[in-house]
This record gives sequence, C-alpha cells and structure tokens, in this order.
Amino acid sequence: MTEQKQTYGQLVGNDSPPLDIPEAETPYVLVDERRVDRNIDTMALAAKRCGVALRPHIKTHKMPYFAHKQIDRGATGITVAKVSEAEVMVHGGIKDVFIAYPTVVPSKIKRIIALTTHARLIVGVDSQEGAAILEQVAAEAETTLEVRLEVDTGLRRSGARASDLTAVASFIAACTHLRLTGIYTFRGAMLNGEATDDLKAAGLEEGQIMVKHAETLREAGHNIVDVSVGSSPTGIYAAAVKGVTEIRPGTYIFNDRMQYHFRIAAQRDCAALIVATVVSCPHPDLIVIDGGSKAFATDVQPNTAPLYMKGFGHILESPEAILERLSEEHGVIRLKEGHTFQVGDRLHIIPNHICSSLNLYNSLWLVGNQPPRQLEISARGHSW
Repeated sequence: MTEQKQTYGQLVGNDSPPLDIPEAETPYVLVDERRVDRNIDTMALAAKRCGVALRPHIKTHKMPYFAHKQIDRGATGITVAKVSEAEVMVHGGIKDVFIAYPTVVPSKIKRIIALTTHARLIVGVDSQEGAAILEQVAAEAETTLEVRLEVDTGLRRSGARASDLTAVASFIAACTHLRLTGIYTFRGAMLNGEATDDLKAAGLEEGQIMVKHAETLREAGHNIVDVSVGSSPTGIYAAAVKGVTEIRPGTYIFNDRMQYHFRIAAQRDCAALIVATVVSCPHPDLIVIDGGSKAFATDVQPNTAPLYMKGFGHILESPEAILERLSEEHGVIRLKEGHTFQVGDRLHIIPNHICSSLNLYNSLWLVGNQPPRQLEISARGHSW
C-alpha cells in the first residue's frame, strides 16, 4: 500500500505556519507565535482561576523574548535552573527570578548577589550544608538572600527529605543573612513513587503533600508564605489544592509530543517543530534525515513508562512513520514500503521533549504574527 503524503495545512489546521522557510537550512526549529500566545493565555487563565501565581520555567524557550510575553500576559516572574540563565534573563529586563536549584558554589552565589541590585532573586536550598555556604557568602557581601527550601516529594532527586525538613528550616532560620519565604518541589508525573499518566491524581497528591509540609513548618514557627509546585502535566491539578500558592510549568509554552500523549495538549497546540531534510532513501522501508542526536534530544527514550511512545518524534507528514534510530547526524525513519518520500523533501517533526531539543540550537525561526524572522536562543547551553 502506498503511503500518501499530506500537506502541512491538512495536518495542523488553518492557522499553520508556512510549509517551509527556504532560506532556513535544516535542521532548524520552527515556532508558530500564534500558538505560543494561545498557550501562554490558556495557562495564565487557568492559574488565575485557581487563585495561584504563575512563575513559568524558562528551560523550554531560554529567551527573554518569550519570558517578557509570559509576564506581560499574567506571570508574576520566571523560574530558571542555573545562574547563567538568570543572568541572561535579568540582563534581558526580567525583574523577578527564582533559581529553583541548590546553588552551593561560592562564585555562583556572588554572581547571584550581583544580580540582586537589578532584580528580585530567590535561591533554592535543600540542605544545612548548602544553607551554610549561602550564609557565608551573603555575610561576606553584607547582604541577605531570599531562599526557598526544596522538598523531595518522591522524585528522589534534589530536595530535603520529609524527615529532615524541620531541621533544615530551623538551620536556615538561624542564618542571619538568609530569609526563608517558602518551599518548593518538582515531582512531575509521579504517583505513589511511580511514573503515571493519571495526572489529576498525581497533581492533587503533590499539592496535598506540599501543603501538609508547609503547615508543619508553620507550626514549628517558620513563616512559609510560598508553596510552589507543579510541572506542565500536573500544575493545574496541584493548583486546585487549597494552600498551594504558585505553579512553575515550562513546557506548556510550546508543548511537545509528551504533552499531547499525556492528553493535556492537542497537536494544534504544539508550537515548536523541528524541520529536517530527507538526505537518503537507502531501502524501500527506510529514509534518512539530516537530524540525529544533535538535533533531537534523547532524554525521553521510546517505549518507556508511562507513555511508551514509539520513536523520537511525531512526523506530521507521515504519522505512522517511526523516527526509530538516531546517530549524531543521522535520523533513521522506518515507513511502509511504497512510500512516496524523496531525497530533498522536508519533514516537520514534533520532538518527544522540546525543552532539551531546543537547547541543541543557537536560534529558531519565528512565524505567525510577523514575516518569518530568526531569533537567537540567548540562554542556549547556559548550564553553569
């Protein structure tokens, strides 16, 4: 049976961007700004309805351009993971930044302190040892740092264990140059310690755990104002728990294959695509594109819980095809024999995980509201 190619418009609807930007060499990232705006507005409205603050994580887009959009349309500030990302954002005009990551290297803490003259900075901490380092550097600079205590709610990554929370909070409170204002967690799609696609149950459990921890710390005399939770899959459900004050989703601005497999976004909500060229048709059932592991992130592996996706991306021109193998510069796609793809064809692919995929590129092409234009991904590769 011959596999028929569809036009891009047939695949993604009437608001689709141009099929191709001839001057853009592949592989490249194509972003539809109309979809971005719609996604931003949808999340901002959902947070408002729940009565919680929205502090999106910029790990997805890594650009002040989009951070300003999020703030202009309802976000109270942004979240970053690394000090270098915070520097890009503050220098780009963002005035309220939460570094949701344990910062323990003195030179990095000094850079944070330098940023506090230009913006509000909140710093993550998850241990007495980390708090002691923050205290020492802040004391030397004769300043006070606002901090949030990270809680491990089941991911077993960074974060203080429940049994240690009160002791760590008390240690922070005794530090004269640290001001503890809240707690935060990242848990993702986890339920009872396992990966899950029951996002509502996962989000509610996450929110309930954090509210309980906040109440325990308040009973111990700590002024916990902020209870910050939530990823794109679970954030709105966690926000429904009374006592949660803030959510920090990131992926929602672009969405990706994971989000629509989680059923929290439709294909028409996926604002970012990777465009690649067919460079070889070596076998009747295989084609090769010019995008491999340096164009598509491999952190979300196929056939893993809880989504069990096939391949490394969804190919719009051929939904049944599977991007099954990636070497550094080659992507191998398996199709039915009799397909009509040819060398030189361009394909539009929704990656499994847009956040780590975007970080592989220096720039993206933006379409939709204005003529196509190329924008630098300012914080791309900023991991220090």
